[in-house]
Amino acid sequence: MSSRSSGAAAAAAAPPPPPPGRPGMSCRKTVEKWKGHIIRQLRRRDKCQHAMFRDVIQRYSHLLEKTTFTKGLLHSAARLPSGDSGVSVSDWLSQNKDLKEITGELAYQVVALQQDVKTRECVLQNQYSRITELRCRLSEAEAEQQNLESQITQVQEGNCVLKKEYDALLQRHRVVDETFRQEKMRGCRLLEEMIHWKKQAAAHMNNCNERRSRAREANIQRELQTAANNPVNIDLSVSPVNEIQDKPERRQTRPFRSASATSPRILNSIKELFERKRRGSSVCGVEEDLVSRVGVCVAARLPVRALHVLEAHEQGINAVKFSTTLLATGGTDRLIKLWDIKAGMLHHRGTLDGSTEGITSIEFDPVGMRILAASYDKSALLWRLDGSVLQVTLTGHSRKVTSAKFKCGLHQVVTGSADRTVKLWDVHRAACIHTIAAESYCSDLVCCDNCIVSGHYDSKIRLWDTRAATCSQELPAQGKVTSLDICPAQRQLLSCCRDDCLQLMDLRRSNPRLCFRADGFKCGSDSTKAVFSPDGGFVAAGSADGAVYIWNVSTGNLEARLPDQHSSSISAVAWSLSGDYVVSVDKSRRAILWSDI
Repeated sequence: MSSRSSGAAAAAAAPPPPPPGRPGMSCRKTVEKWKGHIIRQLRRRDKCQHAMFRDVIQRYSHLLEKTTFTKGLLHSAARLPSGDSGVSVSDWLSQNKDLKEITGELAYQVVALQQDVKTRECVLQNQYSRITELRCRLSEAEAEQQNLESQITQVQEGNCVLKKEYDALLQRHRVVDETFRQEKMRGCRLLEEMIHWKKQAAAHMNNCNERRSRAREANIQRELQTAANNPVNIDLSVSPVNEIQDKPERRQTRPFRSASATSPRILNSIKELFERKRRGSSVCGVEEDLVSRVGVCVAARLPVRALHVLEAHEQGINAVKFSTTLLATGGTDRLIKLWDIKAGMLHHRGTLDGSTEGITSIEFDPVGMRILAASYDKSALLWRLDGSVLQVTLTGHSRKVTSAKFKCGLHQVVTGSADRTVKLWDVHRAACIHTIAAESYCSDLVCCDNCIVSGHYDSKIRLWDTRAATCSQELPAQGKVTSLDICPAQRQLLSCCRDDCLQLMDLRRSNPRLCFRADGFKCGSDSTKAVFSPDGGFVAAGSADGAVYIWNVSTGNLEARLPDQHSSSISAVAWSLSGDYVVSVDKSRRAILWSDI
């Protein structure tokens, strides 16, 4: 049995025969190669599993030793002769019995050890499978790690790009901030220079006024001195009336009498002198305290045709207004142009500049000596027509000024603005007297006796009591109010709204009276102006379709529609004080003179 096992082991250990047709050297190398591979595998297995099977190997070695010892005893017992030996049969049987017990115990231990080996092999197989699973998970984790590393690399590269862009933007921000700071300082310097120039201009104007006042005083004193030193004798023997009747062809002569300090002419001169002294260096002259007589329009005439069409400004026209002798237009080009009406045509008379942005409204004073304008540059401006030089600038609003009107005189001005305030100004001091806080964007306003009426974007018309500076009443409108106008008798108020409607209100009863609508009429913008005729019998407004619509106040019917001249939305309409002419202006720089002549 041992020879067979040894032979099989030798056969297993012997190298396989070399394949036919190959030399012996290649066979030897092949044998050495697979032998070395087997040895490496065994060493690796021994290194991995030696500690795991150490106890089994030790027990197996101990069992082999006991088996060898038992085999030796049995062999020795088999060689003993039956009678020659010194050992008795009973001793031998007892020893044989002990050996059998030892052999059974050892066989039992061998079976237990084999079962333990199988168990340990199952555990080892499970560990192998777990190791394989863990290796798969490890490979997946390594792949995910590589993916994450690549993502981290991309994110870092993107962060580097964003960092460069941020640094560039930060540098640009610093440059822009520095430019803004320099421009702000420059603006402050320009504002200081402008204030300084205005102070110089005001001082120069005051000096000129003072020089003129001193010259007038000197002239009056000379006249007084001359009148006191040179008396005139009057011959009373001849009656001037009889002389004139007898000799009509003879030139009439004015009778003189000796001048004295009690002469009415001298007294009037002295009174005028004291009035000038009392006014001091005011920007208003004596003629501004007088109210010139204005011709009353008995009945306005409906215009039927266009007399003159011209491009009045370089940009859109926002406002138009008549005085007794002049027409004024204001546009987005920051200019106010003055026009005369001669032979049915508009003739340019002069230009008023000084606004830094577009003009929103125009108003003449009651005597026609000055013109007041509201501007997008958050201010109201005042010019004298005789000098065409900007006289006063009223600044204080935070947004554009939409309307500026004289308040029942020449020395106070009321302005409405998009900053939701209405301000009352003293023209003498160019200072704000009072500020009224409104609840909405103020689009237009008008003034009557002790009341200011303002129209707002919240579809309300507010009446302000100037004595208490409070809102005395709120009147509802049909929509967002774009303009207001008051009739010559100051009893009716006309409002134009964004819902394509003109509303007439009775100020005495504070209730709506009429609503004017027409097919095709549309309010073209948030600043469309509607006006009364000078006799209060008609109302006129321009439409978005380029036509002028005129309604009768008494009946509420549409009296006239003047089409086919404007190419864009009409922004404002004005009616001459004589009632003979109507002028309409639009956003495309066009002004049209209408009449029935």
